[in-house]
Amino acid sequence: MTTSQEVPADVNDARGRVADLLAIREQVRRGPSERATEAQKAKGKLTARERIDLLLDEDSFREVEPLRRHRAVGFGLEAKRPYTDGVITGWGTVHGRTVFVYAHDFRIFGGALGEAHATKIHKIMDMAISAGAPLISLNDGAGARIQEGVSALAGYGGIFQRNTKASGVIPQISVMLGPCAGGAAYSPALTDFVFMVRETSQMFITGPDVVQAVTGEKITQNGLGGADVHSEVSGVSHFAYDDEQTCLEEVRYLLSLLPQNNRENPPAVESHDPADRRGDVLLDLVPADGSRGYDMRKVIEEIADEGEFLEIHERWATNIICALSRLDGQVVGIIANQPMSLAGVLDIEASEKAARFVQMCDAFNIPLVTLLDVPGFLPGVSQEHGGIIRHGAKLLYAYCNATVPRISIILRKAYGGAYIVMDSQSIGADLTYAWPTNEIAVMGAEGAANVIFRRQIAEADDPEAMRTRMVKEYKSELMHPYYAAERGLVDDVIDPADTRAVLISSLAMLRTKHADLPSRKHGNPPQ
Repeated sequence: MTTSQEVPADVNDARGRVADLLAIREQVRRGPSERATEAQKAKGKLTARERIDLLLDEDSFREVEPLRRHRAVGFGLEAKRPYTDGVITGWGTVHGRTVFVYAHDFRIFGGALGEAHATKIHKIMDMAISAGAPLISLNDGAGARIQEGVSALAGYGGIFQRNTKASGVIPQISVMLGPCAGGAAYSPALTDFVFMVRETSQMFITGPDVVQAVTGEKITQNGLGGADVHSEVSGVSHFAYDDEQTCLEEVRYLLSLLPQNNRENPPAVESHDPADRRGDVLLDLVPADGSRGYDMRKVIEEIADEGEFLEIHERWATNIICALSRLDGQVVGIIANQPMSLAGVLDIEASEKAARFVQMCDAFNIPLVTLLDVPGFLPGVSQEHGGIIRHGAKLLYAYCNATVPRISIILRKAYGGAYIVMDSQSIGADLTYAWPTNEIAVMGAEGAANVIFRRQIAEADDPEAMRTRMVKEYKSELMHPYYAAERGLVDDVIDPADTRAVLISSLAMLRTKHADLPSRKHGNPPQ
């Protein structure tokens, strides 16, 4: 798009000036050219304004600085000064609540960030922080505008600084709808949630060409940094969808579960699911035999209002489930071991996933419900060399640091350090309940018997029979369902069918909980 849109000299009355303004606004709305729009559509992508229309409530968007243009010269830039400078910024509503948004317009400079472009983003981020409202970025840009040199890089620095300032203050959501390469990828990484669309969005620090030149590895853009890679392998993306429409609808749903800022509680809704509804199906759903698997998602469905929940990082670190849901209309964060994946053990990735989720919930006043069925930490050289100690400590730190209401329910196994880390009473859980199928111990009965009774087993005429007897003795003495309750480490042993009702009544009691942390600048969490 070319240059100037000058006000005609003969337009001297107000009506003429308004007509000229309307013509400019229409030009801004249409974008640079039909050819650029067609090229965007040919890639299967929506335009920036179409995306904003899908995200926000109808006719609620109020644009900020639509007439902004860059002032850069050199390399032909002075001949190309399109309105918006390649980013649309403003505010609107989602479900009637204010949100701020900026959307890269790939049709203009490929969505690349220049000085004016960055300044617009800085302004809308500052407005979001000041107003105490969520910030959503619709990312579709080619990185820094090379023609503007270091000024573009400084623009990214300003974005990163504001991402950090807003962290834990307002919800920040990054929606990846195109390429995001180099340093630009660090802004989404600093936000609370990252959404991606398959085939059209990619994120990487160095692209396939650089990777091949340096390492000799040949790989496609999607293979390097596509939606499936980041939602299954790296954990960078929390959600991945097949199309932009579904993706943006899910962003709206997520926002319905989050508060506007850290000074508010999440929005409550009227629940039509009885608070005292019994879950008799749980008695058959979860086997008493700890060696048998089951799908923890079905347990959550039975407990949650209308069986609905939004799982975070569904396809990464699948041995633990992190989800937002509602109990009696109140938002809760659920952390649960998944026996269907690695028997529900904790490992490096599961610890990181759960720790970040606990921190997010605590920052935004979302109570925590933890469902335990954990046999321990995953053993192995790769886990130890990979730093399971420090990564597991991240989850421990997150729970210990959380001041929101915290309730734990032990369904079956709760062994060793993993039991302590998964919000046990000893690290500050407000209430801890257990099902009659619970087994809380330092380790499983078989392993414990082998250690404690090693000599007796070795010296017995029938070692296997002795081992079986010792295992049974250990279970009856130290792993019976009421052992922890007798010692005050569990507040009550409950009927599994009453789990929903017990959680709802307990959370209602804890709604006015107030907890103070020691005065400090900030903690120094494990890395």
